[in-house]
Amino acid sequence: MNDNVIKFRRPEPPPREPNPLLRKLAVIVIIVACLVLAWAYFQFLASPTPA
Repeated sequence: MNDNVIKFRRPEPPPREPNPLLRKLAVIVIIVACLVLAWAYFQFLASPTPA
């Protein structure tokens, strides 16, 4: 009915990119966790090598 009325709407804000520092920190934490898990496996669970 009111097709000639202009509706003013705010444009959708663009999606924010993730923080690159947070991404680098997450990668470093994952790498350190993998190294710790590998060390723990060989230290406690792996069978000892025959001498």
